[in-house]
Amino acid sequence: MSNDPRLWLGQPLDPSIPISLSREQSHYLVSVMRRETGSCVRLFNGKDGEWRGEIVEAHRKAVILKLVEQTRAQVSSPDLSLYYAPVKRQKNELIVEKATELGASLIRPVVTARTQKDRLRMDRFEIIAIEAAEQTERLDLPQLLEIERLENILPRWDASCPLYYCDEAGDDPDAPWGGPDGRAGPMFDVVKSVGDVRGAILIGPEGGFSTAERTRLHELDFVHPVTLGPRILRAETAAVSALTIWQAACGDW
Repeated sequence: MSNDPRLWLGQPLDPSIPISLSREQSHYLVSVMRRETGSCVRLFNGKDGEWRGEIVEAHRKAVILKLVEQTRAQVSSPDLSLYYAPVKRQKNELIVEKATELGASLIRPVVTARTQKDRLRMDRFEIIAIEAAEQTERLDLPQLLEIERLENILPRWDASCPLYYCDEAGDDPDAPWGGPDGRAGPMFDVVKSVGDVRGAILIGPEGGFSTAERTRLHELDFVHPVTLGPRILRAETAAVSALTIWQAACGDW
């Protein structure tokens, strides 16, 4: 694997057009990575594959490159979406970072009855997703959607896409976490039985989904309740675990 720095660009990669890097990217290459004229950089934009570029002008505030060759053709990440109820700031950022690393193609925060945070910095999420994509060698970025209420998302859902709802509760309203009865099946087994090449994962808030939300989810044919095991996981741990299981069962692993 090449040790050349790898950068995402929000512009076409055309070998006939010189590439001008942003001030931040130029500073990173020249001042942090100590690259100079003649050094190589790998570039991707989510559409044109990955290209090897050569620095023709190296300044801390402005780096110019020429594209030399395409090193990888464009491929897309699996059709895997993550919907999650926001938690604390740093944990939200962790979820976005790890979801990008694990190959999610879409990430959307959702408001549930017990969601405690609904103001998010999407610009910060974009920076985190770009850095994660650069580091993990993926050729695209996940689509980052603004926060939306779960009750508004479900009526518009494409029923051909399975929604794996992480349901850690049982059916007894008087027992802690619903007791032992009515538990969902293990996620790996459920995903394998559905066997679709696309899917979405829904992670609830701290304290879980409300009884009304759980009832509504169980009424929908495209929703598949799943469990992540006998322990109650934090939201960020559940997101990483569920994405990993789906990728192992139906993804590109």
